Amino acid sequence: MNKIDHIGVVVKDINKANQLFETILKTSSYKKEYVKSEDVSTSFFKLGDSKIELISSNDPEHTINKYINNQSSSLHHFAIRVDDIIIEMKRISSLGIRLLNDTPKLGADNMLICFLHPKDTYGVLIELCQEINQ
Repeated sequence: MNKIDHIGVVVKDINKANQLFETILKTSSYKKEYVKSEDVSTSFFKLGDSKIELISSNDPEHTINKYINNQSSSLHHFAIRVDDIIIEMKRISSLGIRLLNDTPKLGADNMLICFLHPKDTYGVLIELCQEINQ
């Protein structure tokens, strides 16, 4: 476990959220992308050595939209950068903590990702991420 890589914030309208965050942070999003494996749109802002990730989905039945319900946005997860996601997944699984996927998925910002089950982490959604081709 190296550092907190990013904080994920789910939003209903990623374009409006981008405008707000650009105003607050005095910087533009450095990367916007659609993540097919999760069926979400993302937008990243650098803040020092960490990042803020805005996440949205156009599908009203997507878990992201169910998560935020009637709110306009919500803290969704925090991500921890790791050197070897496979080793960390095996280690964490051996502790009895369930993983939401058995193998790493291709995530946003050139990362392999895996989420830990929030029922096993006091309701906090934690993402492990490893940069591809580090």
